[in-house]
Amino acid sequence: MRLTDKNFEEEVLKSDIPVLVEFWASWCPPCKMMEPVLRKLEMEYEGKVKIGTLNVDLNPKTAAKYNITGVPTFILFRNGQEIYRDVAAKSEEQLREIIERALRGESP
Repeated sequence: MRLTDKNFEEEVLKSDIPVLVEFWASWCPPCKMMEPVLRKLEMEYEGKVKIGTLNVDLNPKTAAKYNITGVPTFILFRNGQEIYRDVAAKSEEQLREIIERALRGESP
């Protein structure tokens, strides 16, 4: 799911399921490597967890609001609140563990 300054509140903060957001940039090679992993997880967790990406260069308002200083930055939101944040590319297994812990109601 592509996130923007305009749809972030509705899609992420008001979501009734957890949302994993990757803040990324087109000039970031590790961000590009994450694309197929995120697509796979998005299909796998459809209906349980939303997975979205926000281009920091095209959506500076949201990037600034969350103090994004490096990409990729992953933030997991539950009930509109940030419950996990980390900067750096992740393996599929690492992202799956973060998602699974959120689904169990734990903090990743």
